[in-house]
Amino acid sequence: MAQWAWGAIGAGAVLVARPFPFGKRGVGLCLIAAGVSLLASPAMADQQVAAADNGTVACIASARDLTRFSLKDDQFASVSKITTGVPTEDVKIVNEPVRGDIYLSVPDGYSRQSVSFFATTRKGFVYKFVCQVRGNDAEQIFIANNAIASERARDWEVRSSPEDAAVRLSQAMYRSEQIDGFEIRQTVLEPVMVGRLQVQQVAEYRGADLKGLVLRVRNTGKQQVALDENVLAARGVVAFMTPVSSLAADQETAVYLIQSNGGQ
Repeated sequence: MAQWAWGAIGAGAVLVARPFPFGKRGVGLCLIAAGVSLLASPAMADQQVAAADNGTVACIASARDLTRFSLKDDQFASVSKITTGVPTEDVKIVNEPVRGDIYLSVPDGYSRQSVSFFATTRKGFVYKFVCQVRGNDAEQIFIANNAIASERARDWEVRSSPEDAAVRLSQAMYRSEQIDGFEIRQTVLEPVMVGRLQVQQVAEYRGADLKGLVLRVRNTGKQQVALDENVLAARGVVAFMTPVSSLAADQETAVYLIQSNGGQ
């Protein structure tokens, strides 16, 4: 399965990278998507987990191979677990010093259905891990703490001018990309009318100080309508971006608004 997946991704990358007509590039994108989908199948997927300080991380640990735990933007400093003195009941946990990951292995004959332990990170967070024990293949668990991402985003926003922050967020929204420190909410609201324009919010990027709105705008009138911040901008708007300057009758486009979090 992995050979087919990587083959599809490689072939797709070739088609996308070369100056083929758009149709062939579309085929390349489809091949890449198919390959990624195969790699992300449940049998082969890594575990992506969100964690909070003093919270519990639920996961799956391998019964026959290694299980790796890795933190995003942090490293493990210490691990605490109970030692029973019974070789078949004591799991082994190693704190790897270079990357700060931890590796867990379950002994042959382990009779419990789960394993639990506490881990402290170098940034001072404490997590409780409760992992179901099953499967023969190695497992990887990647843990992200939104508090760290929010702190990084706030630091970045403080160091950046409002214009720089707005440009970075606008680019991420336009490309439908994740951005550190921003929570993406794919919430589609009921459309509202602004003059002859039908406006519908389809996504929101919320950060420490800035909020980005992705709007779907359609001209329901019979005449062309100019698009600018005076037409759609609300209070607290820092930036306004749209790929077109005007909309013909029955034409639709995306509009990206950046607001301060105090704006409505």
